Amino acid sequence: MKKVIIVEDYCIACYNCEVACVASHSRSEDPIKAYKREGLRGRTNAVVEVASPLAFSSMCRHCKHPWCMDACISGAIQRLDNGIVYLDEERCVGCWGCVVGCPYGAAHPNLDGERKHAFKCDLCIKRLDAGLNPACVEACPNKALLYDETIEVREEVRT
Repeated sequence: MKKVIIVEDYCIACYNCEVACVASHSRSEDPIKAYKREGLRGRTNAVVEVASPLAFSSMCRHCKHPWCMDACISGAIQRLDNGIVYLDEERCVGCWGCVVGCPYGAAHPNLDGERKHAFKCDLCIKRLDAGLNPACVEACPNKALLYDETIEVREEVRT
């Protein structure tokens, strides 16, 4: 399975991945409208973490053993046939089990609006279906995010 590979040495903390994530998951797919009109500020699945001089974009790793899926009490998190660990926000009951269960901090609580639910990276599933890379990967100017299968090989070597 292809995953987003994070290359910390190349990240310049430009936050383009965060903006691209918000825009690609918005109704308008426009960053200005997503932030200003759709209220999606803070609704990114890719979170840039900076501890100078190190910076990197942190996001869901679609683990072989998804702890978030184990912690989900509503069955909202499932592994799709293509390997993506997908969170169905409509089925989520907002118990935050996935938020607590993810060792990478990649599941986030959505506290805005009337209905509470969690959200996490879906690898831009609509973009993948259209033959495109995830939005964060496309937006990274320094190739600090790659969409490749090599991480799978790395995981197999470790286990």
